[in-house]
Amino acid sequence: MAQQGIGIIGCGAMGTALARGIAASGRCTPADIRVYDVRKRFAEAAAGKFGLQAAAGPEELFERSRYLFVAVKPQDVAAAVDSWKGLFRPERHLLISLAAGVTVKFYEKRLPAGSKVIRLMPNTPCLIGEGAVAMSAGSKVDSAEAAAVERLLSGLGLTLTVPEGLMDAVTGLSGSGPAYLYLFAEALIDAGVNAGLNREIAAALAIQTLVGASRMLRESGRSPAELRHEVTSPAGTTAAALEVLEKGSFRGNLIAAVQAAVGRAGELSHE
Repeated sequence: MAQQGIGIIGCGAMGTALARGIAASGRCTPADIRVYDVRKRFAEAAAGKFGLQAAAGPEELFERSRYLFVAVKPQDVAAAVDSWKGLFRPERHLLISLAAGVTVKFYEKRLPAGSKVIRLMPNTPCLIGEGAVAMSAGSKVDSAEAAAVERLLSGLGLTLTVPEGLMDAVTGLSGSGPAYLYLFAEALIDAGVNAGLNREIAAALAIQTLVGASRMLRESGRSPAELRHEVTSPAGTTAAALEVLEKGSFRGNLIAAVQAAVGRAGELSHE
């Protein structure tokens, strides 16, 4: 058995992003990665795209893998676990789940005693290697094992360790966060069109502005408030615009939106 082999169960968008990211991390060779999906064509497509191995079935995946990533939809997790839990060996395998709202305890109740489980909360920019991933390890996972998984995830973007009790907060912030940014981008483009620009130019300027501002946030080491003040001249154009946003409770509405997502994540985890 290849003790350090990697198996990915589920080859949808996030499973495929995971396969790409792990292959790009340089921590293993594509030959070390096996993918499996009950929809055989999905596994074959992911394997062909990244030079991976498509497992013939769960038996091969579990036999050849140490790290087992579960990337199926949350509503399909219970059925998936029931189909292969007899193959899981606590002394051999480490399970890493990407299913939103599915807790470590959920897996521990269904798998053999002593099973090692890590829960992840990724977001869709993982598809291009610019994701944000939160990671929570179960009590049976030691620090060396958690560190090894974090290294495997390096090709997806930023990975941070958080207590599992904060996973709903992560879901509301970074898990759903790309949608908030896309809505802001839509509105910014519409505002440019309303001001007289054609849509193509408005879109190009808005998107580049978001990309450039995001890079400055990440690379400058300065706070958002500092960078905002730098753009805002007293009684200038930016100050006039920000006054409108603040009067419209832009900040408060965004905080309320994140809290609504956090609340819904908590509901889903108990359904």
